Amino acid sequence: MSVDLAQVKKIATLARIAVSDRQAEALVPELNNILHWVEQLNEVDTEGVAPLEAVVPNRTRLREDAVTDGGIRDAVLANAPAAEHGFFAVPKVIE
Repeated sequence: MSVDLAQVKKIATLARIAVSDRQAEALVPELNNILHWVEQLNEVDTEGVAPLEAVVPNRTRLREDAVTDGGIRDAVLANAPAAEHGFFAVPKVIE
């Protein structure tokens, strides 16, 4: 499979990328090289190979979901410019 100048311009239009004629001409061999590389990958025999998510086995480190800073409402509200009834007080925005 290969692309020509008209297809490159159509791809640029679909991607909403402004491409001059000179830039489009330069993209033709680049896209053809990419497609050739993909065709080479399709020729590789992957029968019996399990799909990978990553090359390195990554493990998600889980921690206990516990509140560690609770019970300090008064200390937090001490930093607020205004507090009412245990909450931050803010000026009214809509009248």
